[in-house]
Amino acid sequence: MSDSTPNFRPEARSPRGFADKRATQIAIERRLIETVSKVYEDFGFEALQTPAFEYADALGKFLPDSDRPNVGVFALQDDDEQWMALRYDLTAPLARFAAQNWDALPKPFRRYAYGSVFRNEKPGPGRLREFMQCDADIVGSDRPEADAEMIALAVAGFKALDVPTRLRINNRKLLNGLLGSLGVVEPGQQLGVLRAIDKLDRFGLEGVRLLLGAGRKDDSGDFTKGAMLPEAAIQPVLDFVSAGGAATRADVLNRLAGVLANSPEGQAGVEDLGRINTALAAMGVAEDAAIFDPGIVRGLEYYTGPVFEAELLLETRDDKGHAVAFGSVGGGGRYDDLVARFTGQSVPATGFSFGVSRLAAALALAEGGGVEKVRGPVVIINFSEADMGEYFKLAAEIRAAGIPAEVYLGRSGMKAQMKYADRRFSPAAVMVGGDELAAGTVTIKDLDLGREMALQISDNKTWREGRPGQVTLPRNEAIKHLKSIVESV
Repeated sequence: MSDSTPNFRPEARSPRGFADKRATQIAIERRLIETVSKVYEDFGFEALQTPAFEYADALGKFLPDSDRPNVGVFALQDDDEQWMALRYDLTAPLARFAAQNWDALPKPFRRYAYGSVFRNEKPGPGRLREFMQCDADIVGSDRPEADAEMIALAVAGFKALDVPTRLRINNRKLLNGLLGSLGVVEPGQQLGVLRAIDKLDRFGLEGVRLLLGAGRKDDSGDFTKGAMLPEAAIQPVLDFVSAGGAATRADVLNRLAGVLANSPEGQAGVEDLGRINTALAAMGVAEDAAIFDPGIVRGLEYYTGPVFEAELLLETRDDKGHAVAFGSVGGGGRYDDLVARFTGQSVPATGFSFGVSRLAAALALAEGGGVEKVRGPVVIINFSEADMGEYFKLAAEIRAAGIPAEVYLGRSGMKAQMKYADRRFSPAAVMVGGDELAAGTVTIKDLDLGREMALQISDNKTWREGRPGQVTLPRNEAIKHLKSIVESV
């Protein structure tokens, strides 16, 4: 049956990989964005908003070799036959903006941005096609201190959010230099090494050793082909990834300097990290808040220098009490080649991105994560059609005092209206019936107190007769009493 059929009814369903958000999740994301944006501004970053759509060729590496560029991105053809695509991240639009406006921009250009990004990929648990990011980037500085500032900014942002994390830092130059000194130059083999190192947390050093060599067979009997490094190259790689176990950042640098003694590029990477460490120490970034970890390899194909990843240290569990591992909730690094796609000239850049949606999901599952139900408005109970004007007059008075309020606009009775107010998580319900109107009074039920006392009173008769939290008082005292209820939360 098509939508042209008279009796056609579309199925109510969400597109795969796209999620509806109610007030609580929206409030979490809004708090995250507002808090992080304040930190960005404190560090001197300028807000920038770019369109959700970019010309598809501006997204570069995500374009397939086909007539329709819809792999990785959501694309459509404009009426001038140019392909446009929803932004895949917030970095490519920044590169386009910087290239388009470079002469007029203060340099280095420090900007932050937030908004939804879109991935045309197979959705799965914890993997959506639309999600929120909040980025900060410095374009036009090649100093390692710029990378240090992005790390310090990330640490400050998570601290402001009161979310325990640890920044893990690596540098692409280190592994490039090591592999070059070992004669591992074939791109496919280098990628195999990256994938092997990425399994360190899961398989340990021995598992990585196998994956660097011929391969590894798991408990099920499945075999994963390895990077096929010669035996003489495997131990230096293991020494490299093990260097991150030192107590301080300076200790890690000393270990890396020894492992990379024969690599000029690797030594340059160590020097970069040394300057980053000096800046981090000057900014008061604690040793346990930001660590050097050569085992971080995610993104090394994309980044050109330092790379950093924020590891969530908060315990999270699903509704069945099972532990949920969220891993990284933010990341970034140096990318010196992106603007060059437009200008032909290399422009250094570095940045960090908070994964807003991912972090919000983690906080929603975290015990003690600071997530509370969103407070609803004061609800004015509707007793009579004839008195609707009085209800709206009272609602206006409450709103003028800075308290959200609404008149119940359904057609249900008193019991259902009170249930509605409770479902809205309202602080109070206000009742103005015929008796109250005649006497110039209002009856206010403190729903917060009622919820608290409901946990202590098991006898229904005692509950009904006691009417916990309910008081009748003169109309001119209503606002003061409502404020006392709202402000006590």
